[in-house]
Formats: sequence, structure tokens, C-alpha cells
Amino acid sequence: MTASDQPTILVCDDETDLREMLQEYLQKRGYKVTLAGDAEELRSSIERTVPELVILDINMPGEDGLSALRRLRTESDIPVVMLTAAGETIDKIVGLEMGADDYLGKPVDLRELEARIKAVLRRRSGPAEEAGQKSLNGQFVQFGDFRLDLDAAKLTDADDEEVQLTAMEFRLLKLFAENRSRVLNRDQILEQAHDRSWDPYDRSIDIRISRLRRKIEKNPQKPTIIRTVRGIGYVFDPES
Repeated sequence: MTASDQPTILVCDDETDLREMLQEYLQKRGYKVTLAGDAEELRSSIERTVPELVILDINMPGEDGLSALRRLRTESDIPVVMLTAAGETIDKIVGLEMGADDYLGKPVDLRELEARIKAVLRRRSGPAEEAGQKSLNGQFVQFGDFRLDLDAAKLTDADDEEVQLTAMEFRLLKLFAENRSRVLNRDQILEQAHDRSWDPYDRSIDIRISRLRRKIEKNPQKPTIIRTVRGIGYVFDPES
């Protein structure tokens, strides 16, 4: 791997020892690593160099990780893995709703962290690079006013403006498009739209579909593109 091929990981955590430990571990595994001790340093670092992924602690003094994530999502779609103390379910839910790509509890298991990073980066690079994925005829999927470019992992609206999607949202939308008019239960969605190394909790799929609906539905409260089939799951069945 050449230096230009090395993904840059930005670690934002107020614990100096943890930052340095993650830096040493990830650098040995071929990543470039930049460090930030708080939300202000995070934003300054991103202004200088945009990383491929951010590792962001929730519990930081001053501006916490959730607030930093909220501000980051107004300007960027950089994948974010959140670090959280065990049992903080409410924070996980809020973080997913705001666009976090994954979560990892403290104390950090370094091998698990590396696996999560690889999984998120694979999802961001696009499912077309992964083996075993079903393919659609052609490179584009048209539904309603939207056009999904499978190769570029990009969604555009009727004005040809790009609709910002996280890696997970693209995976979900592609999965639904591949299974048009077929009801998918949560287990099927978890199996096919997530990396198998990730064991998300029950509400994660519902939260992510809710976020996706806010981007593609005219009325997210009465969805017509991704509909809920009560007691079973979801179906992608746009009118056009």
C-alpha cells in the first residue's frame, strides 16, 4: 500500500492516552491517523485534511460528541464511528438518527475497532466492490423523482441535485431497489445491508429507514416509497 492509498482516520477523544493508543495501533495497520482532543480541534483538523473516517467520543467536556456530530452532518458526510460508554442506549439512538455509521463501547477492543473501521469503509466504497452482491440490470435505478447511480453510489433528485446519503443509507436503498415489491423483514435487512461483523441492536434498522424516508419521501409520516408492512417489515414499492 502506498502512502497515497492509506485511508486517513481522525480520532477525536479528550483522553490523551486513548488517542495515542489508537494512533499507534492504527498506524501499524496501514492507516494515517490525525488526532483531536475536542470538537473545536476536530473541525480545525477537517478544514486542513478531510479524513476517510472519524472516530468520535460522545462524552467530551465542553461540546460533546453528539453536538459535534450534529454540526459535522450539516457540512459533511464523512463516516463516523462513535465511542460510547456501555449502556448508553439513548445516546446510541440519538446518534444514529443524526447520522453515525457505527458504535463501539468503551473500553475499546482494538481488534473490533479495526473490524468496524474496515466494514464502514467497505460500505462507503460501495457494494459493487463486494463479492456475493446481487446486481441490477443497468447502472441506474429510477423511482419517482429520484435516480440512484449504483456505480457512483449517488442519489439525485428531479433537479439533478445530489441527495446526501450515508454509506448505510445507500446500502439500504440499493437493497430495497434489488427487491422491489418484495417485503423484507428486519432480519433479512440486517443480513443483507450490514457487514456481518456488526451486530446492531433492534431499533437501528427502523431509525435508519426513518432517516432515509426524510430524504426521499414527500411526506415521511405517510411514506409511499418505502412502506411499513405491519408485523413483518418493509417494502420498496414506489408508484413509478
